Amino acid sequence: MASSAGPGLGYGDAAGRWVLAATVLGSSVAFLDATVVNIALPAIGADLDAGVAGLTWAINAYTLTLAAFVLVGGSLGDRYGRRRVFVVGVAWFGVASLACAVAPDMESFIAARALQGVGGALLTPGALAILQTSFRAEDRSRAIGAWSGLAGVAGAIGPLLGGWLLGVGSWRWIFLINVPVVLVVLAITVRHVPESRDASARGRVDLAGAGLAAAMLAAATLALTAWAEEGAGSIAVQLGLLVAVLALAGFLLRERTATDPMMPLGVWAMPRFAGVNVVTFLVYAGLGGVFFWLVVTLQVVSGWGPLEAGLSLLPITLLMVAFSPRAGALSDRLGPRLPMTVGPLVAAVGVAWLSRISTDASYVPDVLLPVALLGAGLTLTVTPLTTTVLAAVTDEHVGLASGVNNAVARTGGLLVIAVLPVVTGLERGGFEDAGALEPAFEVAMLVGAALLALAGALGGLMGSAAVRAPQPMPSAEQVGCARRHCAVDVPPVAVEPVPAGASGDGGRPAGDPAA
Repeated sequence: MASSAGPGLGYGDAAGRWVLAATVLGSSVAFLDATVVNIALPAIGADLDAGVAGLTWAINAYTLTLAAFVLVGGSLGDRYGRRRVFVVGVAWFGVASLACAVAPDMESFIAARALQGVGGALLTPGALAILQTSFRAEDRSRAIGAWSGLAGVAGAIGPLLGGWLLGVGSWRWIFLINVPVVLVVLAITVRHVPESRDASARGRVDLAGAGLAAAMLAAATLALTAWAEEGAGSIAVQLGLLVAVLALAGFLLRERTATDPMMPLGVWAMPRFAGVNVVTFLVYAGLGGVFFWLVVTLQVVSGWGPLEAGLSLLPITLLMVAFSPRAGALSDRLGPRLPMTVGPLVAAVGVAWLSRISTDASYVPDVLLPVALLGAGLTLTVTPLTTTVLAAVTDEHVGLASGVNNAVARTGGLLVIAVLPVVTGLERGGFEDAGALEPAFEVAMLVGAALLALAGALGGLMGSAAVRAPQPMPSAEQVGCARRHCAVDVPPVAVEPVPAGASGDGGRPAGDPAA
């Protein structure tokens, strides 16, 4: 396939609208799954006879492969064609969604979810890369802004759609509905989306590094999940932890010695980059338990329907869509230290407030107000967190920084979801037992609040040196959608700038905005 050439597409052109439609719809299938699967967990567990471990893996299998392979997905697009890899990712996601829908047992379902994560790792970096390389420079920010805004809408309608599908049909329809959307995306992409690649890309894609990262995360997650049901003395727990440590050592050795590493270890020598990623890990670890446990608890403990439970998190999306740009402007005026301190602390108060949910939970005092507080805290946090991590590196590494930051965020959520059953003492069948789930949920929310409070404290401590250290700041175009809402559960994704005079082979996004 030939590289795209010429001045690029205009935002108002028919050709530009087709490209935008393909990328928005392609990303939306992943965004919808990110918000509706949690709602369906009680139904999935009852239908497939899954306990705590099975339902944990229903979420973590997807997150694990997505976190491990998202950087590779961007690199593959650079080398072999961004449209080509996007098409492969969308088709892969569609086939995996069909496999989820027809899964006869929990093991098959978890395997299909892992395959969905691989598809998401291929399609989501490609979506932003296509926008970056297809539109002319003066229209690029508008296109990315439209993409991120429509992505927020997709995340917002997920609870509505998921709750409605569960009410009128089966949880399997949540995955079947992806198939016709995927077919539409493939038809539009093949016909209307131009191809592009990075002619300067050299070396091999670091599949070995990605494989070791996946092995490390899988082994750690398996060990923590088994710990909840079998105890710390279990062979599965001990063997899993050993494999995780060995895989981590192998990953670090590989990234240190590889000619073209997936994650150059040198970036971690920069104090600001390392510090902000620690804050990111803590913030999204704190959020992981909320998004996973809240909708389940509202259904099992409080007796809410799937639609009502799904709508519980809607205020977060609405607040971030409406006020993230203003939060970015506030961060510009005051610097990132204050919002990176106050934001997580406000979110922590909201999460601690949620711990009061019980059998007689009322919407406004027990759900709406604390969730709104959580949303306000996240709105203050996400933009300065993202812009600071991008400013910690030089221009040529801004895409890498964004990708690493997204992978760190997903890893935080992945590990906390796996460890919470251990911390709360929730055993097999606990997600179906209101008497066991209610006290466990209280502990889980307090753990999440503690993680967010720790993130806020660290954000404040960093301000004296790391955050204010003089570094080259990224331009508005480099930040991409950092001042717009891209997704609830991971940081916004930035894109590398296209050098002046380039013709469609500009930088790629490294990271993933959804699922």
